[in-house]
Amino acid sequence: MIGIGTWTCRIDTLFFKGEATIKVFDNDGEYGVELQIPDVEIPEVEIVEIDASEEEKTVDATARISLLPGKDITCHFEFEDDSFTGFLKIPFLGKVRLKDGKKVA
Repeated sequence: MIGIGTWTCRIDTLFFKGEATIKVFDNDGEYGVELQIPDVEIPEVEIVEIDASEEEKTVDATARISLLPGKDITCHFEFEDDSFTGFLKIPFLGKVRLKDGKKVA
């Protein structure tokens, strides 16, 4: 599975600027994800669909949260050794770039 571990990145939006931590783990053969942002309560994330390519070192996912019922959040990650780039497309917020991604554990 691509991207397993704990990662940090910078987020810079109109509503938040700072560092986020993303934990990607094996949840009984399926991806599990936890997102943590200091001083921000993140609702539980439900992964609807995930497509990982070992060859291209990419992970694309569709997720949902209770704050946006019926709306999909799309995610794209590109991994290279101990770093990554990516973005989230969030309804009503737009594209959020994940900058300076690095593996911390």
